[in-house]
Amino acid sequence: MISRAHRTPLSDWAWTIDRWLLVAIAMLIVAGLVFSMAGSPPVAERLHLPTFYFVNRQALFLLPALLVMFGVSLLSPRHIRRVALAVFFISLALVVATLFFGQEVKGARRWIFGVQPSEFLKPAFVVLVAWAFSEGAARKGVPGNIIALMLFPLTVGPLVLQPDFGQTMLISMVWAILFFMAGLHWLWVVGIGGLGASSALLAYKFVPHVHARIQAFLEPPPPMTAGVPTNFQSETALESFISGSWLGKGPGEGTIKRILPDSHTDYIFAVIGEEFGVLVCIALAALFAFIVVRSLLSAARNEDPFCRFATAGLAMLFGLQGCINMAVNLQLMPAKGMTLPFVSYGGSSLISLALGTGFLLAVTRRRPRAHMVARRADHAAEAESAAPMAGAPA
Repeated sequence: MISRAHRTPLSDWAWTIDRWLLVAIAMLIVAGLVFSMAGSPPVAERLHLPTFYFVNRQALFLLPALLVMFGVSLLSPRHIRRVALAVFFISLALVVATLFFGQEVKGARRWIFGVQPSEFLKPAFVVLVAWAFSEGAARKGVPGNIIALMLFPLTVGPLVLQPDFGQTMLISMVWAILFFMAGLHWLWVVGIGGLGASSALLAYKFVPHVHARIQAFLEPPPPMTAGVPTNFQSETALESFISGSWLGKGPGEGTIKRILPDSHTDYIFAVIGEEFGVLVCIALAALFAFIVVRSLLSAARNEDPFCRFATAGLAMLFGLQGCINMAVNLQLMPAKGMTLPFVSYGGSSLISLALGTGFLLAVTRRRPRAHMVARRADHAAEAESAAPMAGAPA
C-alpha cells in the first residue's frame, strides 16, 4: 500500500492517475499480445521465419514501450510540453530525411534507420497544437492560433511528399477538431472543411495509387484481372468476418488468415473476427470507445486549458486511428495502411502509441494542489480589486 502522507513521485502518480483509463489501456495491451499470436504465425511461415517470430518481437518491443508510457505519465504539464517539443523537431527532421535517404517500400519513403518517424510526430504535434491553442486563449499577447495554423502545413507537407496520405488525413482531422474546440469563427471551420475536401479531390485526380484505392472502393473491379484477384485484401478480410460469424472458429483454427498478406498488421481485426468472432470484435471496439469517452469526459471536467486541449486531441488521435483500421477491415472506407493501436504488429507503432498514451495519462492526472493554488490566486485577485471599492467614500 502507498500512503498519501508519504510524498514521492511514485506515490503522487499512484494517487492521481486515472485508474480506469490505466486498466483499459493495460487490457488492450494484453489483448494485443493474444491476438498477435493468432495473426502473426501465418505471415512468419510464409516468410520462412520461426512461427512466433513476430510475436516474440512484439513482446520484445513491449518492454521499452511500457517504460516509455510509465516514464512519460510521471511528467508534469510543463515537462510534457518540453518533451513534445523535442520529439516533434527530431521526428520532423527524420521525416524530411526519409525523403532523401529513406527506404522505399511500396512506392513510399517512410522508414529510416528502421524507424517510421511519422508515428512519433503525431502525438508530439497534437500536444504542441494544444499548447498553442491554450496559450492563445489564456494570454492576449500570445499568437497561439497563428502558431497552430503554421504548425499544420509544417507537419503535413513532408508527409504528403513521402507520400503518406493516411497519416496526413489522421493528423488533419485531429487538428480540425482542436481548431473547432478553440472556438474560432464558423467561417474558418467552413474554410478548413472546403480545403480538406479540395485536397482529397486533388489527391484522387493526380495521385495514381490514391485514385486506384478510391475507385476500387466506389466501383469494385471484376473478380479477376489478368488471373490475379483484384481488391484481394479487403475482400478476403470481409470473408474472414463472415467465416467467423458471432463466436468464431476458435484460437488457432482460422484458415483465411493464411492467405491474407497483412494479417499481423493492417488486417489483424479481420483475423480476430474469424477466430474469436464478431462478439469479441464488438468488445474490442467497446474498449477503444471506453478509452476515448473516458478521456473526453476528463477533458470536459479539466479546468486547465492545456490539459483540456491535449486530452481531447490525444484521445481523438487514438480513437480515430482505431476507427480507420476497423473501417478498412469492414470495407467501410478505402485502404489506408493504418495499424490498430496496441494490437497490430510494429515496433515504431507500439512505442509511439506508448508515448501518446503516456501523454494522455499524464494530462488526465488529478492535480488538486495546482487547482487549490489557482483558486487561492483567483480569490486573492478578487479581494485586491474589491479593497479600494470598500474604502471609497459613499
